[in-house]
Amino acid sequence: MIGSVGRRVAIHKRGLRSALGAIVASVLVAVSVSACSSEPERGITYVEPNMFNSLYPPSGGYYPNGGVLNNIADRLLWQHPETLELHPWIATELPEINEDATEFTFTLREDVTYSDGTKLDAENVAANYDLYGFGDPDRALTPSDQLGGYEGAEVLDDYTVRFHFDRPSPGFPQATSTMNQALLSTPTLENGNTGFSPGNAENISGSGPFVITDEELGTGLTLSAREDYDWAPPARTDHQGPAEVEEIRFTLAEEDSVRTGSLVAEQSDIARQIEAPDERHLIDQGINIHSAGTNGVNNAYHFHFRQPLMEDQRVRQAIIHAIDRENILNTLYSQSYPAGTSILAANALGYREQDGAYSFDPERSRELLDDAGWQIGEDGVRVRDGERLSVTFNEAVPQPRSREMFTKVQEKLRDVGIEAELNPGDRTAQQEAMQDLERIQVRHTMVGRASYDTLPNWLDVDGRNSFLNGWEDTVGDEEMQQMVDDYFALVDEDKRAAAVGKMQDYLTEHALVLPMFEEPQVYGFRDTISGFSTEAIGRPSFYAVRETGGEE
Repeated sequence: MIGSVGRRVAIHKRGLRSALGAIVASVLVAVSVSACSSEPERGITYVEPNMFNSLYPPSGGYYPNGGVLNNIADRLLWQHPETLELHPWIATELPEINEDATEFTFTLREDVTYSDGTKLDAENVAANYDLYGFGDPDRALTPSDQLGGYEGAEVLDDYTVRFHFDRPSPGFPQATSTMNQALLSTPTLENGNTGFSPGNAENISGSGPFVITDEELGTGLTLSAREDYDWAPPARTDHQGPAEVEEIRFTLAEEDSVRTGSLVAEQSDIARQIEAPDERHLIDQGINIHSAGTNGVNNAYHFHFRQPLMEDQRVRQAIIHAIDRENILNTLYSQSYPAGTSILAANALGYREQDGAYSFDPERSRELLDDAGWQIGEDGVRVRDGERLSVTFNEAVPQPRSREMFTKVQEKLRDVGIEAELNPGDRTAQQEAMQDLERIQVRHTMVGRASYDTLPNWLDVDGRNSFLNGWEDTVGDEEMQQMVDDYFALVDEDKRAAAVGKMQDYLTEHALVLPMFEEPQVYGFRDTISGFSTEAIGRPSFYAVRETGGEE
C-alpha cells in the first residue's frame, strides 16, 4: 500500500487546545459545514482551508489547485510518493531519450478518454505541452516554470509524440509526472485565463478518475467518479479500475477549529492542513493523522542579499545565529515538522546535509553586528550612520503558522538589536511584495517538488529567481548563476546530484538561507476511511479511498 495509510505520528504535547476549545470547535463546525453543504447521501466530504483559484495546470503548485487537478487529470508518468521513482501512466513505458537529453519520445496508451468524451492521443498531448511550454500571453496563460528550454512537440503517429528542447533537460521525465503538466482535453485547452478560474470548474475536462460535476462558487466542489476509468498507473498496487467512492465533496473551512471540529463532529471525513497543536487532540479522539513530506525546498528564511541592509554577510550570519529554531519547533510545531538540515529536505533528490550550520548563538550574532559597525541605539535597535537595522519579512500565507513563527523570530532578533517588521496583506499582496527588492529583505517560502531541478530552478534568474539575484536586467551574484547554468548543461545523474550539493554548500557558506523545517502536508481522516494517500509532494489522492464502516 502506498501513502502509509492510517499512519499515526508521535506529537509534542506543548500548546494543545483545551477540551472546552474542542467542544466549541465542534459546535462551530456543525453550524459552518452544514450551512455550506447539504447532508451527504453517498461519498465523502473533504475540508480545505482554501479553495482553488485556477485549474490551469502550470498553476498547480498552489495546493488547493493541485488537490483538485490530482484527482481529475492524469499525467504521462507517475512518481511513486515514497521511492520517488518514475513509472509509466498514460505513457506505456518510460521515454526514449537521445544522448544529450534534448529529445524525449513517448508512446501513449490507446484506450484513454477525457470526461467530455474526447480522445487522448498524440495530437492532444502535443497541444497540452505546447500550451504549457510556451504559454499564451493573449489569453493571459503563463508557461510552466518546469519546461525551460522547451522547443515544441512533434507528433510521430497517432499515439507517439516527441518533445524537443534547446538544452539538455534530463529533468523533463520527472516534470511530466507533476501537476503542472496535467493533461486536459483539447476543448478545455481553448480556455482563456478566466475559463480556468472559479465559476468555470465544471467545464474543465481531464482523463482522471473523477470529474467535476458541481461547483458552489468559492465554497465547494463536487467530484464524481468516472465509471469507465481503467488506466491508473500499473505500478499502483493499492487500486486499479474506477475509483472506490462515488463522490468527493470539497468544502471550504478556513478556520483551523472548524476543520478539526468537523472531523470530531463527524461532519467531514478528511481535512487538510491540520495545525500542529491540534494533532494530539485529534489522535485522542480517534482521528488518523497522515503527514506527507513535500520533498523539495524546505520551509525557510532566505535573504534578498542585493538589498543594502542584506549585502553584508555578517548581518545575514547574525540573523541566522539569533534565531532559536529548536524553541520555535518545540513550541509551535510537532514531530511532523523535522528541523531542516539543509535548504533541501532530507528525502529530496540531491540533498546534502549542512552539519552545524544553523546553530543558535546570540553572542556570536552580537559580535558579528559589532564588527559590521552596527551599534545599539537608544531604543535598543542598532544603528549605523543614522540608519536603523530594521528588516521586513513577508508572511508566507499558505505555509503553516508563518505569522506565529515570525513573532518568535522577532523577539529573538530584538534581543540582539535587530528590528523586524512583518509585511501586511493577503497572498496576492505578499506575492507582489516578494518581487520587490526594496520591500522585503527576509523572505519566508518553500517549494514542493521531487526533482533535482528544484533547487537550481529556485535560484535561476530565469526561473523562480527567489533571491532576486536577477534584478533590473543585472545579476548580483554571478557565481551563483554560473552554478545554475553549469547544472542545466549536465546530463549525468551523479553529476547533477553533485552540482545540487555544491549549491547547498554555497548557500550555507555565504549565509544566504536559514532552513526552518521540512514542511509536510498534514491531513486528518476518520477511522471509517481507508486507502487515503498523497502524491509525491503531498497533494491528496482520493482514487483508492474506501469507506470501511460507521453510521451513514
